[in-house]
Amino acid sequence: MKTIMKKIITLSMLFAATALFAQEEAPEKKLSISGSIDAYYQTYLTAPDNEEVSFGTAFAGQSGFALGMGNIIASYEGGKVGAVLDLVTGPRGEGATFNSDIVDGIVNQAYVYWNVSEGTTLTFGRWNTFLGYEVIAPAANFNYSCSYLFSSGPFSHMGLKADFTLSEDWSLMLAITNPWDTNDVSGTGEYALGAQLGFYGQYLNLYYDSGEHDGLGFEIDYTGGFDLSDSFFLGINAAYNDNDGSGFYGAALYPQLATSDSFSIGLRGEYFALHSDAPNAVEPSVFATTLTGSYTVENLIIKPEIRLDSWSDSMPYIDSDGMASDNLAAFTLAAIVTF
Repeated sequence: MKTIMKKIITLSMLFAATALFAQEEAPEKKLSISGSIDAYYQTYLTAPDNEEVSFGTAFAGQSGFALGMGNIIASYEGGKVGAVLDLVTGPRGEGATFNSDIVDGIVNQAYVYWNVSEGTTLTFGRWNTFLGYEVIAPAANFNYSCSYLFSSGPFSHMGLKADFTLSEDWSLMLAITNPWDTNDVSGTGEYALGAQLGFYGQYLNLYYDSGEHDGLGFEIDYTGGFDLSDSFFLGINAAYNDNDGSGFYGAALYPQLATSDSFSIGLRGEYFALHSDAPNAVEPSVFATTLTGSYTVENLIIKPEIRLDSWSDSMPYIDSDGMASDNLAAFTLAAIVTF
């Protein structure tokens, strides 16, 4: 009887250990919700506040009180696979997606991924661009308004990409996608190629499509930055684009100083120019200076901002008297809540 009881106890312990081991080895599944909501007030300092006036860059192009965007991101993470669904609404969301989705809502990102190995991940679907220093969601940018470089490139890609971790410092991404900002289908039978080489927080980006059907053509882009001290960071973006003999090029610096745990101040100084191979073509350029403060209270970010753009060989604005002008200044106050 004692022998039988010992066997029963031993088997029970083995079953319990096996169940515990299986429970520990089973991949933990996680579903998380995040997002942001932002709104702003904008008034022009050198022009009347009306719909005919804007800087011409992406988003934040309305005077008076205005809505930016609201987005909800649902993220699923399994052991090796996962998925992200990012839904946006509001003018910023419509501008970022070209309002191209025939659904009750606007899909900013929707992709699945597979961690094939410790250093390799495949992503399939629509995902925000790897080009440029800035992003669509305002909470992730220091400046509230957007640069010309960011506004001129693609916002998102629809396709397949592979991310490789080559070492602790080196990374590589390769992608094949629909052409520039064709977020749903490729109706022309054409595709685009993308690549990103990363080294210790510095990224060299390449993009190519045929340039036809409003494509982007070829673009090379550098994005990076350096912590010059514990409180001072310098971000850098530079790009050159060629689209069948025309395109753009430019560079932007983003010095940012943290004066306390809750307040930082930063400047974006950007030079941006349009170019053309056509004889005697006018090639206008702009120098844009944006000074932004960032004050954080819990998950609320308040951003007062002053921006001045000045063009050469172009007069895209009007002044206070309604006359054509080559410069425009504005004050903006934005509020962003993240969750």
